[in-house]
Amino acid sequence: MELLQLKYFQTVAFTEHVSKAAKLLNIAQPSLSLTIRRLEDELGTKLFERKGRNIQLSSSGKILLKHVNRIFTEIENAQMEIQSEEHQIANAIR
Repeated sequence: MELLQLKYFQTVAFTEHVSKAAKLLNIAQPSLSLTIRRLEDELGTKLFERKGRNIQLSSSGKILLKHVNRIFTEIENAQMEIQSEEHQIANAIR
């Protein structure tokens, strides 16, 4: 499982539409679909259910999305903490 796969999954879950998500991510729709399929294969479960032209998260998808959102929140927190630390070091050196 890679962060890029998780970001793609998060975007598809947000848009509830693979083509719209692909456009937002600036990638080809078939490539995005393949990435989602590989993630589903790796997890051994379907993450989405088709509803006409749109898709909805399955129960497994809802669980994964909850954790993916936390993962990306923690990554953002780490980036902000690192930037703050770097800023303090730069100010201390001056």
